[in-house]
Amino acid sequence: MSIDLPGFADPVADAQSAFRAVLDALARPGQIRAAGTGLTPPAPLNPAAAAMLLTLADADTTVYLGPAFADAADWVRFHCGTQVTDSPADATFILADALPNLTALPNGTDEEPQSGATILLQIPALTGGPARIIHGPGLATPTTLSPQGLPPDFAAQWATNHAQFPRGIDLILCAGDHLLALPRSLSIREP
Repeated sequence: MSIDLPGFADPVADAQSAFRAVLDALARPGQIRAAGTGLTPPAPLNPAAAAMLLTLADADTTVYLGPAFADAADWVRFHCGTQVTDSPADATFILADALPNLTALPNGTDEEPQSGATILLQIPALTGGPARIIHGPGLATPTTLSPQGLPPDFAAQWATNHAQFPRGIDLILCAGDHLLALPRSLSIREP
């Protein structure tokens, strides 16, 4: 049973470390950060995505787990104390292994842009994929990144998301025990 698998070994210190990693990643887009090292979540949940759920999800949030993560639902409920919803349109956090339709997700309001969803996207690797150029807050100059597992039309989908700023979706890419963040404030284009 998946709830038998532990969460953080040291819940306070490990959650603080993971929170710092995601804050740094959001403040410095494109920079890879370690998160979840030593964590053994139920398969196919990777350590970085599990660390983000353990850190960010709580009783005041809802989590949508993509179909690949159905076996992790009990672990997420037990260790995070969060509600798991059947609809990504009702979720605060969306765990997926393929990029969902960004226009179908909560994108906040003009009065509460922070209520836009955050996607935790598990991908094979944070490097080695097609190059994309990011620019915006937190970057002195445009930066190239090359995560694997994003759809070919990712730049176009992101342009639609970015056009809504300050509303929109934030994206945290998780591979193994590392992550990088793409906040909605970024512009992304292909080279």
